[in-house]
Amino acid sequence: MEMEGQNMKDSARSGSLGVMFRRLRRFVVYGLLPFCAVSALAVFIVSCEELDNDIGRHGGGDGNDSVPVSLGEVAMLLSEIPIGKGQLQEVHDAVSSSSENGYDEEYTMRDLFRLPGAGVGDDRLPEGTKSAVSYDRPLRELIREHLHSAAATRSDGASGYGDGMTPEEFIDALESSDVQIYWPFSENWDGEEFPVITFDPLDGAETNVGYRLVEDEDGGLKVEEVTVDEKMAQEETVWVVNRNDDSGYTSLELLRREDPEWGSGGGSVIIKSVPAISAAASGAYASEAAASGAAGIGAPATEVPMKATTASSGVKTLILREFTMLRNYDSWFAGASEFFVKMGAVENFTASTEAELRLYTPTVTDFMIVVKRKNVGVPQPFNAVLVSDWTEQLDQCALMITEDDGGTLTSWKCTALVRVASKSYGVEISIPINSRDDIVWRGQLSSRFIMANDNVTGHFGDVDLKFEVVDHL
Repeated sequence: MEMEGQNMKDSARSGSLGVMFRRLRRFVVYGLLPFCAVSALAVFIVSCEELDNDIGRHGGGDGNDSVPVSLGEVAMLLSEIPIGKGQLQEVHDAVSSSSENGYDEEYTMRDLFRLPGAGVGDDRLPEGTKSAVSYDRPLRELIREHLHSAAATRSDGASGYGDGMTPEEFIDALESSDVQIYWPFSENWDGEEFPVITFDPLDGAETNVGYRLVEDEDGGLKVEEVTVDEKMAQEETVWVVNRNDDSGYTSLELLRREDPEWGSGGGSVIIKSVPAISAAASGAYASEAAASGAAGIGAPATEVPMKATTASSGVKTLILREFTMLRNYDSWFAGASEFFVKMGAVENFTASTEAELRLYTPTVTDFMIVVKRKNVGVPQPFNAVLVSDWTEQLDQCALMITEDDGGTLTSWKCTALVRVASKSYGVEISIPINSRDDIVWRGQLSSRFIMANDNVTGHFGDVDLKFEVVDHL
């Protein structure tokens, strides 16, 4: 299927940094910038500029820098503590919960120390959704005991980790870091097998050293060094110490649960209503949205029916029904791919004069979907509203799909095309993007194309998308 727009891909991958901090994505509704009349066949201009509020991938949103923690050190630490069946169950509970909440199979150090067994997103669920589980000896206690025991044998009182840190200093650094345990194929665990513990080498390699925990004749644990690859992770229990990519964002699954009607017969479509704001106010809104850590958090969610049963009222809603990843973007040590689908458009556009153009503010919708490595080629339900009110005067929207890799916050300057009195006008939109993000696809989609391909799967770079246009009252 021939797509409209410009398909742009960034094949260059930036090298991983040894020091990484929690990342922050900005969801911004940008104000209407000065616009100019263009013909319907105007060339689509693409540019990328840095914003003044420059935030790198490894910078925190609260202004506090985390102390670097070595992934190899954490893997070694986990291999040295006496992990038992209770700790195995704790980690499995956490990664299973993260997966149910729409994230990867992950257990962050923050959750490990804050609330043992909690998964990513549990703290954003309605109160009472999940009850806390009590563990006799949670993993955090084993870590503390090991560090203090090691420090007691040293004259300087250091823990032996973190370049001379004391036990409490290292624990504080670990808890505030973005380090986590990633458990691929955790659903295959038999409830008994001990893990091979490895870590992300951060260089794109597909193999790395791992530490196999095995019981000796006396029932104690001993460690064997092995070479770990993805095939081993598919056949055996493997824990990967890596850095978290998605916990700061709100997944599609959690957005559904924010809707009180979700799960009661029709909660399959998400609408995030975003207030229109002026360009002057967009900076303040960006800070507020970034602090929330997700796209459109705080905006009310409503639903639209799957298909109208009455005659069309002229109001059309553009929904992305399915999202299919056609290849994995990162080394298997890094886990799942986090995709962001962003669309810039002018909602409910009904201007009849050029003067009325200035009354409309373009909006940017921004949704994240995590696709596990095993789901390559498997359609994933998306069911999110990209444009809630697509009028006949909206000729074109701007679509960008990225795979998250962080970097410096920049923006993609693009246009949406609207018609007023038989003339076409280009409305400028800024869509946020990080400098190291992989651009899977970006370009313009015309109203004519979207209506002609309603409910048809189309190819957009390394993903397939199925859009649906819903008429509703």
